[in-house]
Amino acid sequence: MATSFSTLVAHAAAKIGIHVELVELDGAVETAVELGLADAIADVVETGASLQAAGLHTIGEPIMRSEAVLVRGAQRTLAPASEQAVGVLIQRLRGVLIARQYVMMDYNCPIAALSAARKITPGMESPTVSPLDEDGWVAVRAMVLRAQAQAVMDQLWAAGARAILVTSLEACRL
Repeated sequence: MATSFSTLVAHAAAKIGIHVELVELDGAVETAVELGLADAIADVVETGASLQAAGLHTIGEPIMRSEAVLVRGAQRTLAPASEQAVGVLIQRLRGVLIARQYVMMDYNCPIAALSAARKITPGMESPTVSPLDEDGWVAVRAMVLRAQAQAVMDQLWAAGARAILVTSLEACRL
């Protein structure tokens, strides 16, 4: 079994009575099976997309679940520069977490359907609307909840929007 976490995997396997021969790798562990280095892998995954892309699937229960937590003491005696750095870190983390909930949706819309389209995609404050070279059409850009993206695309198409694109967000400041 290939892994970057040999001690953790060895303990987990021993706990359930499985003997495994470990191959320790750093990064791109999911390629170990295809390369013939291992019959299975144990890796950190969030969505499993890289596993699926490598033709792998999850078996059994997770070895462990984890989450990142930012901890700060009750007494704030940091120097002003350090306080500012902590504030920036928190803002960046929030931006990533919020970005994971949203996608950016771009589409072309006939001006006659713009009012209906804006109701479907109001954005965070307001959608961005830009004129297109084609008379009677505008380009619209708005943030949309990731979980609702497919339904929103269906509604926009029915309203007359075309060239509907969805882009993942890495980070944002809202």
